[in-house]
Amino acid sequence: MTLTKETRVTLNDGNMMPILGLGTYASPDVPKSLAEEAVKIAIDVGYRHIDCAFITGNEMHIGNGIRSKISDGTVKREDIFYTGKLWCTYFSPEMVRKGLERSLRDVGMDYLDLFLMHWPVSLKPSGASDPSDKDKPFIYDNVDLCATWEALEACKDAGLVRSLGVSNFNRRQLERILNKPGLKYKPVCNQVECHVYLNQNKLHSYCKSKDIVLVAYSVLGSHRDRNCIFNIDAPSRVDLSLPVLLDDPILNKVAAKYNRTSAEIAMRFILQKGIVVLAKSFTPARIKQNLGVFEFELKPEDMKSLESLDRNLHYGPFREVKQHPEYPFHDEY
Repeated sequence: MTLTKETRVTLNDGNMMPILGLGTYASPDVPKSLAEEAVKIAIDVGYRHIDCAFITGNEMHIGNGIRSKISDGTVKREDIFYTGKLWCTYFSPEMVRKGLERSLRDVGMDYLDLFLMHWPVSLKPSGASDPSDKDKPFIYDNVDLCATWEALEACKDAGLVRSLGVSNFNRRQLERILNKPGLKYKPVCNQVECHVYLNQNKLHSYCKSKDIVLVAYSVLGSHRDRNCIFNIDAPSRVDLSLPVLLDDPILNKVAAKYNRTSAEIAMRFILQKGIVVLAKSFTPARIKQNLGVFEFELKPEDMKSLESLDRNLHYGPFREVKQHPEYPFHDEY
């Protein structure tokens, strides 16, 4: 199938998700206003999938950007596919709708197109709310993931969200949701870190067998800001000893062959595997340049070379909750 910026995948509930989305996470030192401008530029050049999360603290700015492009007639609300995420301190069933309604209020929408459980670990709101809070530690909770999911199903029934999914779940955790007695709605997707050093082949194969779309974040690996508390799209301190993905010699050799940047090759590789890609950038030129992934196709031998780079490397392992009983990365996949 020929891929274009208009291409959408059909989710298991019948809704449609654009295969390329704009990731909107930024490190704490980046002005929130940049996110608003990035969204405007992205919509102007053709992006229709915007991915955000409560924990990033910029949903209000993302919403301002989207609404401004609706107001000026560039798009209609139904043209935009907006993803929000339920943070781990809102997992108690009585808190789920409150978490969703906060995102709706911040982004200024009547409904979200997709709402995800951000991580499979529940945290008590009496502790730290995110990893940047150095004065308080996380306090683990033991909320049943299925109880959280049931509360999310009620939100879908209430018309507050069109589709439901998860993020950073392993196979065992997905199976728990899928095997829940009385399940009304399957997760439509699992959003995970995925790139040439972490190709997620086994998890991808499992998700496909269950009609669950894999969505990739951190497709370009980690950025190298030593002052950044978070890894791109995943709350965790960056390990600066890890290799820089975009410097990989094989990746760059393929890039030279196609006269493309290593970033374009890294994204195209994931797209050609049938995985939805979130491309994070606040730089106007790069936002536009990322659409270049639809101007070429990688040959089978180059896909094979890039597959060989897998080393099961997580740039965003969320080590802060490694002792939580639901920490997802103790399992193989």
